[in-house]
Amino acid sequence: MGDELANAPVALANVSKAFGQVRALSGVTLTVRAGETFGLIGPNGSGKTTLIRLLLGLGKPTGGTVRVLGRIMPDRRVAAQIGYMTQSSALYSELSVRENLAFFGAIYGLHGRALAGRITDTLRLVDLLERVDAPVATLSGGMRQRVSLACALIHQPRLLFLDEPTVGIDPELRMAFWDYFARLNTEGVTILVSTHHLDEAARCTRLALLRFGTLLAVDTPAGLRRESGQEDFDKAFLYFAQRQSVTAEAQAQA
Repeated sequence: MGDELANAPVALANVSKAFGQVRALSGVTLTVRAGETFGLIGPNGSGKTTLIRLLLGLGKPTGGTVRVLGRIMPDRRVAAQIGYMTQSSALYSELSVRENLAFFGAIYGLHGRALAGRITDTLRLVDLLERVDAPVATLSGGMRQRVSLACALIHQPRLLFLDEPTVGIDPELRMAFWDYFARLNTEGVTILVSTHHLDEAARCTRLALLRFGTLLAVDTPAGLRRESGQEDFDKAFLYFAQRQSVTAEAQAQA
């Protein structure tokens, strides 16, 4: 496990995070392998966003070690190799789509023809080339999600963190996003994504199930179905949650 933790693009070793008396994460250990799409599944309050924020270096764990691209976080030196799409838009609504992409591209050192080319490529991906000069304030919620994804991809990161990336967009575009994620994997890009969509969970390479900040299980979608005896991910999640509750109760009585 030691070598795996040291070499994985993402590795958490016995990570806990508390906010006062509230424990958001409790003893989480997992690794994300290079070139896979790793999904975080769990209800609101399960610790998914807290985990992603620790991986981004936007906070320090209360206990344990968070390692990203070989460096213990927080560490600003990995920022240029990471893309991040938040649940809430980080866009500048008064600027145009092009201006937003140019701003985020410049942060990552893109200029001139290289930046212009990346703006065109990413907007073609999210099907917004025709709105390139539209102010973000005039876009629908789904269109803003597309621009947010384009901003996360503008600098061609090695590691991509996506926090509920397809909220508010139509099913056809959701599938187009996931087809692109699969292509990114073949190019060596590692993706960690939180989602509530079960069809999206099924397309992840592996999944981590979280509940109340505790890791319930980590496996492929097929492995989780097989172990739980359930085809439906909601029912599979309940199986692992109930198993955890029984284990915790037995330990308390021991």
